[in-house]
Amino acid sequence: MPLESCMILLDNSEYMRNGDYIPTRLEAQQDAANLLVGAKTQSHPESTVGVSAGTELLVSPTDDVGKILNALHGLPFKGESPDVAASVQVASLALKHRRNKNGAQRIVLFVGSPLSDKLEARVLSKAGRQLKKNNIAIDIVVMGELDNEDKLRDLVEAANGR
Repeated sequence: MPLESCMILLDNSEYMRNGDYIPTRLEAQQDAANLLVGAKTQSHPESTVGVSAGTELLVSPTDDVGKILNALHGLPFKGESPDVAASVQVASLALKHRRNKNGAQRIVLFVGSPLSDKLEARVLSKAGRQLKKNNIAIDIVVMGELDNEDKLRDLVEAANGR
C-alpha cells in the first residue's frame, strides 16, 4: 500500500449502545477501527492515522499505534447524533496540518446512528466538494441505519466522483 494519511471518524452517540452487533455497535466499531489502524500503519512505515469522535479530535495523524489504540478504547458515549459535515471538516483540517505532506489523504467515517433531520443533503454534498478540492478521499462504514443511505451517498459521490 502507498504512503497515506488517514483520519478515522468514530460515532459515539447513544445509538451505539444498540446490541444488534455483538457485543455493541461501539465495540464492533472499535474492533473495525483497530484492524484499520493495524493495516494502515503496517502497510508503509511513514503512514499516519488520526482519530476523531464527532467534532472532537482525539489524536492528530501520527504513526504511534499506542496513542491511537488508547484513544480508540477510551471512547465514552455522547448523547447526540454526530454532525457529519462538521466532523468531516475537522478531519480535513487535521489532514491539512499533518506532519508529512507527501502521500494520499483519506477519511474513514463510521456511522451507526440516524443523521439529524436538520442535516440537508446539499450541506453534505458541499462538504464532499470541499474534500474533492483538497484531494481527500472518503470511505463510509454504515452500521445498521439504512435511512441515511441517500445523504451519505451524495457525500461520497461529491468527494470521490471523477
